[in-house]
Amino acid sequence: MKLSEAESTMQKTIEATKRSFNTIRTGRANTSLLDKVMVDYYGAPTPLKSLANISTPDATTIMIQPYDKGSMGLIEKAISMSDVGLTPSNDGSVIRLNIPPLTSDRRKELVKLAAKYAEEGKVAIRNIRRDALESIRKQEKSSEISEDESRDQQDELQKLTNKYTNKIEELLAEKEKDITTV
Repeated sequence: MKLSEAESTMQKTIEATKRSFNTIRTGRANTSLLDKVMVDYYGAPTPLKSLANISTPDATTIMIQPYDKGSMGLIEKAISMSDVGLTPSNDGSVIRLNIPPLTSDRRKELVKLAAKYAEEGKVAIRNIRRDALESIRKQEKSSEISEDESRDQQDELQKLTNKYTNKIEELLAEKEKDITTV
């Protein structure tokens, strides 16, 4: 594994961590809360966003407008069964989700969940570092690169690891601030 490959994989890990953070509610409406909701549409699990237009008309409401009116019941059921924790209300043409204000206990739980996602991201980055280190050591053993080159690459790899681990820390701090801001 080259350093450039390791860096691009670490960048993908940052993106995945951001997506995980987006699924955590912060007290204001955000359409990405519904990213993981799958609707059983004609027997096939289908992402909600491909079945409906999802918007946020105000800070406390998510509005879902199905493209096919016949799928309203299925969408409503999928949201109720999901781990979003919101109750849909259906008026015949759109489904509304009202986002209640978060309690302090719920905020603490969400901060813990964000910390868990951040730790998963850091573990993934450390695993990438481990794989790249093995690759560098194999190249040194097989005399493809010198001992000095190996040491330089290992130092560079550690700098990359620190850079991306710090990025995750920054993302976590930002998300904690979003969650705890009333």
